Amino acid sequence: MPDKTNVLPNNLEAEQSLLGCILIDNEVLSEVVDKLSDEDFYQESHRLIMSAILKVFNQRKPTDLVTITDSLEKDGNLEKAGGIEYITRLMEIPSAANYRSYFDIVKRDSVNRELIRASRMIIENSMSSGDGMQSVQYAEKLIYDISKKGDSSTMDDIRESTVVNDVIDRFETISRDKDALRGVPTGFPFLNKLTNGFQRSDLIVIAARPGSGKTSLAMNVVEAAAYQGNVCAVFSLEMPKLQIVQRLLCASAKVSMSDALSGKLTPNDWKALIRTGEELKKLSIIIDDSSRVTPAEILSKCRRIKSKNGGRLDLVMIDYIQLMSSGRREENRVREIAQITGDLKIMAKELNVPVIALSQLRRMQGEPQLIDLRDSGAIEQDADMVIFINRPDMTATPEEIEKKKIIRGMADLIVAKHRNGETGRTQLRFKGEYTKFVTPDPEELKELAKSAGRPQAEENPQKRNGSGELPEDGAVFSDDGYDYGGEE
Repeated sequence: MPDKTNVLPNNLEAEQSLLGCILIDNEVLSEVVDKLSDEDFYQESHRLIMSAILKVFNQRKPTDLVTITDSLEKDGNLEKAGGIEYITRLMEIPSAANYRSYFDIVKRDSVNRELIRASRMIIENSMSSGDGMQSVQYAEKLIYDISKKGDSSTMDDIRESTVVNDVIDRFETISRDKDALRGVPTGFPFLNKLTNGFQRSDLIVIAARPGSGKTSLAMNVVEAAAYQGNVCAVFSLEMPKLQIVQRLLCASAKVSMSDALSGKLTPNDWKALIRTGEELKKLSIIIDDSSRVTPAEILSKCRRIKSKNGGRLDLVMIDYIQLMSSGRREENRVREIAQITGDLKIMAKELNVPVIALSQLRRMQGEPQLIDLRDSGAIEQDADMVIFINRPDMTATPEEIEKKKIIRGMADLIVAKHRNGETGRTQLRFKGEYTKFVTPDPEELKELAKSAGRPQAEENPQKRNGSGELPEDGAVFSDDGYDYGGEE
């Protein structure tokens, strides 16, 4: 008996039967065309026949003996494919009813062959590689590419599907329990009411000028989510993890970071820091401070985080887009940023988590607009939500501050794009001493509006644009159903 030890997995009979089904019934090809390629076949003659079938199909011609043999003959492949007699024999099957069974066998063997080839490439790379992590990423990419090829079609005929009933059931569930499909909590009542929490698979861009507090706002969201038991991953391309934790600790404990860094902490400050430090140690916050990281590397690391946490990953934060690399050669930076944001959106969908990506704004005057997103309009296009932080006090004149036309530390939080809901805006106060945004008291907002000479319609920003009423207590962690721990 011949030794089949080194023969890759294949089933000649299944390949012949599947090709026969396709040739005698064009409906079979319509069912498998988006899931099957010539590379799925082991025997060369079968690969040539399948390639001809796909070529004829794409030319919108019927796929039968005449058209297929004609295509093979024009390409000079008819004899290599076995000739007309062999193709005719393929069609000598009683019916195409069992095509799914043949298809499953052919695809199974195809995947197994790809895995074997990938394994060999991984071994060769590992033997010569000088970077262990790069070897892991290389292996993950090869396996991931194979798994993506195996994805079945997501086409769904609404006439035959249950998708309409699923949507109605979803709405009914929400009507019975408004918290049933709540997303990841943000720590801010305005955002929670507008979004019902950050939703899975969404790409959320937080954009601001340098120094406006975009990292602080994002870390405030991470803190709130982690206190609710969510697993959060932070990828900081700008700050080392020591500074990230330093911010997180001072913000959560409400201790002045400048006092901590200058050795001016009081006994109460120390108590708050130690108590908060013990609480933070219990939270699931994974911090990576690698520089110039690519979306592919972040995806690889997120997969490992999920595997280490029982398949859980609830929120990803990336600081910030303009420091990222696509890992590919692009003609210019605009194209590279477009590639990066597209990859981040795909990553959010694949991981099924909200991804918060920070972005810089162009230098501009006045309130930020979507056109001000730096380097690429693709950021706006790919994002499900765009949130601006506008700090008028950063460009205000001393006279404007003195006359209280502009209040120091007040920030406008503007939801400029929301693919799945309403847009809106609110005001937050930035506590710079411990890098934290808080929601002002409702009465304070009224006083601020009055002193700035704004009309009554703008005294309650939360009510504008249909974004909901202001929480009764006006606190960051209020009675909106979220328990964030530690906030008044």
